[in-house]
Amino acid sequence: MSPPPLQTLDEPNLEALVELMFLAAFADGEFSPEEKLHFARSVESLTDRRISQGTMDALLQTVVAQLQKDGRAARLASLRERLASPQARKVAFSLAAQVVVADGIVRNSERELLLDVAAALELDQAEAADIVRRLAAS
Repeated sequence: MSPPPLQTLDEPNLEALVELMFLAAFADGEFSPEEKLHFARSVESLTDRRISQGTMDALLQTVVAQLQKDGRAARLASLRERLASPQARKVAFSLAAQVVVADGIVRNSERELLLDVAAALELDQAEAADIVRRLAAS
């Protein structure tokens, strides 16, 4: 599933997508070179390369601070609110799953995060598992 065009993303949706990809990248406590590269390329694609590194760094600092303050469950609930449409939620889940499988290894902590994300975004669990399986196989 390809990312939606930038014109269809408002700022809260874009920030939510970046936050979710970041949470997925760090689900196992590591940010592998493959995950980092996929994350950077996805963000560049979503922002049409118009987001500055400084803006991205500030956004990620905010994400980390909110995660430490509120916890993962609260951040996922926030994502559900910001990603209001079912299509935006599916795209967000797919982008998060792509970051997770980027290094070729899906660890238990990453799989658990994706299940939590699917539940928080009110996605069908079987469909979410199928997305992860397809991505991991490619």
